[in-house]
Amino acid sequence: SASCTFCEIACSSTSTLLLHQDDRVVAFQDINPSAFSRHYLVIPIKHIPSVKNLEKSPEDFSLGMKKTLNWDASRLIFFFFFVFFMMSHMLNVGESLLQKDAPDADRYRLGFHQPPLYSVDHLHLHCLALPYTPRWRAVKYLSLGPFGGFIEASQLLKKLQP
Repeated sequence: SASCTFCEIACSSTSTLLLHQDDRVVAFQDINPSAFSRHYLVIPIKHIPSVKNLEKSPEDFSLGMKKTLNWDASRLIFFFFFVFFMMSHMLNVGESLLQKDAPDADRYRLGFHQPPLYSVDHLHLHCLALPYTPRWRAVKYLSLGPFGGFIEASQLLKKLQP
């Protein structure tokens, strides 16, 4: 998307330092970090607005699937290709960066903000090496159940399973 800051970062048209880059995702430091040690974002290169868009069909993400597939088959293919590869890849990249750069952190948190409580309309995985700094920033990473808030990456994967 031409007006998406994260799309610009993903295609290297900004001065943002990329900590990781491959054909599926990029990772970089959050410009307003909430964690003392490290706070990285891992984003897909392909524009996906939010976690709410992960239930779309493969056609919505240009995976080249034929429209002749029925909904059940296309949904399974979507989950196979996107959730288990893309999401797992995003998690692996985030965990690897945190383990390399913040091995002594209290703990790690990886997850997503859910609409309507998110600031950038491009799917992004928060990778935090805790503790939060300042401590009140932990409020930004609370789950609000059906009202959105923050969802742990592992919870999201369970929620998306067919």
